[in-house]
Amino acid sequence: MDKELAERLEKLETSLAHVEHLYDQLNQVVLEQARQLKKMQTHQQKISETMETIELDRIKSVNSKPPHYQ
Repeated sequence: MDKELAERLEKLETSLAHVEHLYDQLNQVVLEQARQLKKMQTHQQKISETMETIELDRIKSVNSKPPHYQ
């Protein structure tokens, strides 16, 4: 009986070690994805600001001031 119990305990410990390893790997993936997402959000914000500036410049060039404002 003790041998059977020891084998079951060893199997559980092995399974737990495997699960902990998988958990650590998954955590690393999640952290890397969070870093990439933050980087992409920053890049997207810069692109949005650039596009907004370009659009405002385009509008200003199309809608020139009347002569009495110049």
